[in-house]
Amino acid sequence: MIVVPPRLAEYHLKYAHESGPDWTAALPRLVTEFVSAWDLRLDGEPMHGVVSLVVPVLQADGTRAMLKLQPATDEGVTEAPGLSAWDGDGIVRLLKTATVPSGARFEANALLLEALEGDRSLEHHPDVYEALEILSTLLARLVAHQAPEGLRRLADIAGAMLEETDRVIGQVDPETRWLLDRCAGAVRELIDEPGDRLLHWDLHFDNVLAASREPWLAIDPKPLAGDPGFELLPALTNRYEGPDEALKRFDLMTSLVGLDRARAAGWTLGRVLQNTLWDIEDGEPTPGEEGLAIVRVLAQRQ
Repeated sequence: MIVVPPRLAEYHLKYAHESGPDWTAALPRLVTEFVSAWDLRLDGEPMHGVVSLVVPVLQADGTRAMLKLQPATDEGVTEAPGLSAWDGDGIVRLLKTATVPSGARFEANALLLEALEGDRSLEHHPDVYEALEILSTLLARLVAHQAPEGLRRLADIAGAMLEETDRVIGQVDPETRWLLDRCAGAVRELIDEPGDRLLHWDLHFDNVLAASREPWLAIDPKPLAGDPGFELLPALTNRYEGPDEALKRFDLMTSLVGLDRARAAGWTLGRVLQNTLWDIEDGEPTPGEEGLAIVRVLAQRQ
């Protein structure tokens, strides 16, 4: 049986609260069950994200693969439908999937994925702009797909953000209030046209890995139906080098993906709004200089 990495157990306790220990305890048994059910063999030490466990395995024919286990939350259960719709186009290919009882307070979502090179991501690429071109080219392929039915929708996410903004805006300092008002205003202008593309929702340099089928492929999506402009912020802030560089990256990404810059700027402010609301919920009511700088500089593109 595998041993759950201690850091993953810490994350489970931090982010899943009282449910975390149950999920941690269930993982070794779940790995054993899926290794048996899918005729796999363990092939290396387990890796992990914040909540998911990823185990290198060999399939019956000796082909390398990755067994990924995660709670079947609203976020986790959309990964398999999104990967199925992309069918490996610019992203890791889904080989099998199942959702089963975990013995914890939620079901387990299991995915068998093609093997990529987990220790080689764009985060360590020596040229940040070459890395950004690679990521943007993949993004253009991903958002060329229409979202399948049943995914979360940006319209609903944006509506909930506006409601939350109205609830908290009177409780924050003037600088935060300015940021919330500015970003919420941009979202209100766009919410009636939220888009229908298949979004990754978490495309940053660490989520693009070297591969054998193609030089680079995306991983770990949180699929969402919406406007591609909502995808840009993570790559603008990877290895952040200041607002002028962020604006230069924004122009490059919108050019390579083929986006209307005014709309993309508005939805990028929507992503800043989302991050700020999450920070407020986590007890960090003052926005970071990075978010404030990006909001100010994107005014040049609206």
